[in-house]
Amino acid sequence: SRSEVLSPDLMASGAASRSEDEESLAGQKRGLAQASGAIPKRRSSSRFIKRKKFDDELVESSLAKSSSRAKGAGGVEPGRCSGSEPSSSEKKKVSKSVSTPVAPSPVPTPGLAKRMKKSKQPLQVTKDLGRWKPADDLLLINAVLQTNDLTSVHLGVKFSCRFNLREIQERWYALLYDPIISKLACQAMRQLHPEAIAAIQSKVLFSKAEEQLLNKVGSSSQPTLDTFQELLHKHPDVFYPSRTAKALQLHWQLMKQYYLLDDQTGEP
Repeated sequence: SRSEVLSPDLMASGAASRSEDEESLAGQKRGLAQASGAIPKRRSSSRFIKRKKFDDELVESSLAKSSSRAKGAGGVEPGRCSGSEPSSSEKKKVSKSVSTPVAPSPVPTPGLAKRMKKSKQPLQVTKDLGRWKPADDLLLINAVLQTNDLTSVHLGVKFSCRFNLREIQERWYALLYDPIISKLACQAMRQLHPEAIAAIQSKVLFSKAEEQLLNKVGSSSQPTLDTFQELLHKHPDVFYPSRTAKALQLHWQLMKQYYLLDDQTGEP
């Protein structure tokens, strides 16, 4: 009976000793094989090489880490049901990991900055100051007040520069409605010399009312300066203040030359 009781223990100890002998023999064989060069020794570097991750890799790794932390051993996240919402701390982690980097604001180049500054300035002011002289502005104002017609001003007034009808219209509207242009133009016209102002006023166009009074002087008559001086005295409210008898005589002669008098017949 004693042999029957001890026999299992003896059998287990014998098996354990055999396994230890086999492991030692296998270890000796592996050592001999490595020493002889039959099995090449695996080479590995202990140096850690850091590689910059892309945005998608950063997002995936952060999501994988957060999910591995949250999930338990069975693959189910602890403390969360299928219909429950994520906690605030997890929301913050996910929002931080998923948030895309903010692109830096583009810095304007020096040329672009100069163009932006120039565009903010009133271009029309600088343009008009170069071409429109104070004498032109004064002549334009007086001519428009006399004729009330910008087309007649374009055809009959000789400015210092050759302006087309559109430029004359734009300048007139700017003098009326643009406070910057009108202020600068008024300051420049006040600085004109009195003789220059008198010369400008002598070039002012004749109005229709003035030409109607000159029409009363017959083409067959020989009017003198006294005739036109009498007209000035009789109608001071019609004629421009700077009109003289000589100016009236010259304009009457031009009207006669172009067959514009009422008593003239035939082709002009």
